[in-house]
Amino acid sequence: MMKKLFRTDRQALFALAYLTLLYGTVFCGCHRDIPVKTVKPTIMKKHFGKVHGKQIDLFTMKSPSGMTASITNYGGIVTALKVPDAHGDTGDVVLGYERLEQYLKESPYFGAIVGRYANRIRQGKFCLGDSVYTLGKNNGENHLHGGVGGLDKKVWDAKAHLSGDTAVLVLHYFSPDGEEGYPGNLDITVTYSLTPTNELMIQFSAVTDKPTPVNLSHHGYFNLSADPGRGILDHLLQIDADCFTPVDSGLIPTGKISGVDGTPWDFREMTSIGARIGNVQGGYDHNWVLNRPDDLRKVATLKDPLSGRVMEVITDQPGLQFYSGNFLDGSITGKRGIVYRQHGGLCLETQHFPDSPNQKGFPDTILRPGERYHHTVIYKFSAEKK
Repeated sequence: MMKKLFRTDRQALFALAYLTLLYGTVFCGCHRDIPVKTVKPTIMKKHFGKVHGKQIDLFTMKSPSGMTASITNYGGIVTALKVPDAHGDTGDVVLGYERLEQYLKESPYFGAIVGRYANRIRQGKFCLGDSVYTLGKNNGENHLHGGVGGLDKKVWDAKAHLSGDTAVLVLHYFSPDGEEGYPGNLDITVTYSLTPTNELMIQFSAVTDKPTPVNLSHHGYFNLSADPGRGILDHLLQIDADCFTPVDSGLIPTGKISGVDGTPWDFREMTSIGARIGNVQGGYDHNWVLNRPDDLRKVATLKDPLSGRVMEVITDQPGLQFYSGNFLDGSITGKRGIVYRQHGGLCLETQHFPDSPNQKGFPDTILRPGERYHHTVIYKFSAEKK
């Protein structure tokens, strides 16, 4: 048999000796010198600062595929999200800061959990039963993203663990009755999971002891090029929505639900963000009425043609707020010393509709005792080779 594989007996003997040496090295006591690589998820925790005497930590989760997410228990902020491009080079695809002090000084909700009610409530008021509730006003005469001291500014209890090949961070916050004017004690849990298939999954859960409006969301600013200096106008976007909710000059919904056909809000096919943004006064900051509400389904796809990065948005919510970074004005310097200018990043916030407590024709957002609020969003990343 050996003569069939080798041209001479001498070659055969040499090969046999080599194989004996190789396998002897592997299986004898010397095998410890040849480590076997096993890729597992990891979670690292480090001190990030203090707020009102409370320790703030930064948790960096890494998936077996190499994707990493850094999240702090201050506001549940995703401070960094690093994913590979078409060439396998990893880049940070979210805007934000490198130090806690910068988030405390000024932040347009970079990467934060927002609520109790994400988006706007007209004049900071709503009626529930026979009562009128007045909320904190922090957007002119309106209430935005939970008010002056919303969830983005709270210190959350945090626990991290590994679940199989998934890294998990669980955040908890108890919002007392009357906080920012909302009725009822609200017990909130937010779970971040980094999966081995390049997904960042965020699951929101809440219970209350009084009827109260609830609409929690994640406010990440994405730029798939990993270079905010380039902007997002050349990104391609598709949204699975036939309708959107028009707004007034204060960005409050008028109550009407309009079709996107023939308008700059038609993203049913993959379209460049910059193609029609000039026809939208102030830029995009609108709620899309998603098709197939209540199902966990893909509702949007974002692509950067240059890097090849792709982000799919999967959710069970009825609405999606697409914000094109209109208010970034060059006054903020973020990570790596990059100045964040207009359209340097965009938000795709899964949600219920803005101002729903004041809009009878919108889906109900009132959570009642005995019920549980659920919201799941998955940001799934991949790359297309050119």
